[in-house]
Amino acid sequence: MCGIVGYIGPDEGREILMNGLARLEYRGYDSAGIAMVGADGRLQIVRCEGKLSGLGGKLASNPVSGTVGVAHTRWATHGRPSEENAHPHRCGPFALVHNGIIENYASLKQELEKGGHHFASQTDTEVIVALLESERRKTNGYKQAVRNTLKKLKGSYAVVIINEEEPDMLVAARKESPLILGLADSSFFLASDVPAILPYTRRVVYLNDEEVVFLSREGYSIESLLDGEERNPEPQQVNWNPIMAEKAGYKHFMLKEIYEQPRAVIDTFRSVVDLDRKEVVFPELNLGKAVLDKIERVFIVACGTSYHAALVAKYMIEGLCRVPVEVDLASEFRSRDPILDDNVLLLVISQSGETADTRAALKEGLDKGAHCRAIVNVVGSSIARLAQGVLYTHAGPEIGVASTKAFTTQLVALYLLAVHWAAQTGKQPRETIEQCVQELIELPGKMERILSDTDKIDAWAKHFKDFKDFLYLARGPLYPIALEGALKLKEISYIHAEGYAAGEMKHGPIALIDAEMPVMVLLRRGPLFEKMISNIQEVRARDGIILALIEGEPSEIVGPDQNQFVIQPSSEWLSPVLFSLPLQLLAYHVAVLRGTDVDQPRNLAKSVTVE
Repeated sequence: MCGIVGYIGPDEGREILMNGLARLEYRGYDSAGIAMVGADGRLQIVRCEGKLSGLGGKLASNPVSGTVGVAHTRWATHGRPSEENAHPHRCGPFALVHNGIIENYASLKQELEKGGHHFASQTDTEVIVALLESERRKTNGYKQAVRNTLKKLKGSYAVVIINEEEPDMLVAARKESPLILGLADSSFFLASDVPAILPYTRRVVYLNDEEVVFLSREGYSIESLLDGEERNPEPQQVNWNPIMAEKAGYKHFMLKEIYEQPRAVIDTFRSVVDLDRKEVVFPELNLGKAVLDKIERVFIVACGTSYHAALVAKYMIEGLCRVPVEVDLASEFRSRDPILDDNVLLLVISQSGETADTRAALKEGLDKGAHCRAIVNVVGSSIARLAQGVLYTHAGPEIGVASTKAFTTQLVALYLLAVHWAAQTGKQPRETIEQCVQELIELPGKMERILSDTDKIDAWAKHFKDFKDFLYLARGPLYPIALEGALKLKEISYIHAEGYAAGEMKHGPIALIDAEMPVMVLLRRGPLFEKMISNIQEVRARDGIILALIEGEPSEIVGPDQNQFVIQPSSEWLSPVLFSLPLQLLAYHVAVLRGTDVDQPRNLAKSVTVE
């Protein structure tokens, strides 16, 4: 939700902190700030409303320097975007940055106000640093004051604290919000996400819930908040490189990530597919025949774009494995007290592995005895560590807020799961499994061909950029892709768009169709093709404008060739990947032409790490 960076080491830290924030700005861009301990041992703090460039401008006229510091880029929850609500927040000798939501901040604030504290912001974060200052005055020792403060907090947090009374120390802790520790030869880093520290180290420790880390120039220690016991987790090597997190000549991260999808798909399946034997092998997922034979129902839980991937997976798993599947929005899952037991597979999907609602759903499943597995992109993330098995998507860092390569690699991961399941349980014959694997091997080439010829998509974007509404229609496994296409358009272009199952058109949406309504239809050859043609005729009879993604070749029945974009034939289960690409590109080009901020659309953040 917000981006945190911390640094302690021998080098000047301002550029390290600012570079880290630049790589985390996708997590929030309502305000930004930095705090450093200067050569005189005093805190220097600079904050501003707006994007990181504004903070850079303020630092040019009001520079800070030092070798210990913290920085923050904010996505507003408590308190509107403003300089006074920007982090770091200070009280006495302490400055603090925070990601998360403190649920009991109101009662804590009232208590502190009774003790004489005056608040300068509307944030829950200022309550933490004020509480720390209060605890320090009545506690023997800085570390104990930190522990006492954290134990009084209810909710989620990742915090990093700098203290001018202890100028050679950083203190950090986390609970249900991501925070990693980066290790270099003589420097230590803290960050909300890996891209912030990639230029400096790829050796990281993923902090667990209710752990506190104390950093000094000599080293670090990690302790349990609950009992003070020291912990010694093994550092992990991140297999991303810094170039993967840069734009590499593309105008926007989103465009770069769209064109990275064929590579990302290959990276996702090549480690688990035996190309010679045409088999799928999942050692890390821990889902062998003995477990799969017991599964009577599947729940797939996710948010946003990952939810659309889950909807496609319902078709895949039910079609190939013949097991009933329910798909839930993570934010709704816990509140309905789902019926879970050891005959249920709970599969959660999250790009970041830190999505708060999805993480809570996973905990619910673990508590109720379900078999719990996860599909995530970030190795070592909270959800990956909680789950009983994990399938990584290997998309690499996705910086653009609107998900593209994370979505298509999720579709591929879910396809791999369905094929593996069908093979393990004998639900499909050997020749079907081999054909499924062969179609997957051919998929990246088909994706490349779509991405190499997008002139028609560019022309559509130029023609329709000023329209106020869009409707997306599809059936079967392409129906969730209609939802995803509409989501992409409204996320980054701010055009109102809706996706519908085409069979539902006469149950309401048809009332909206007129000469100002473009209707994007997704057409795959097969038993549903004629039904989609009937929907097209209904739209045309009401003067709606038809645009079509059509499999195989254009159709005269659909309309003029210039209004049809051809998709290469693929299997029922993999065609959603191919149909996604032109919809991503259309949304991107419309947004660029409308002048919106493609990578950082208003009011959105990449990772929703609070409920």
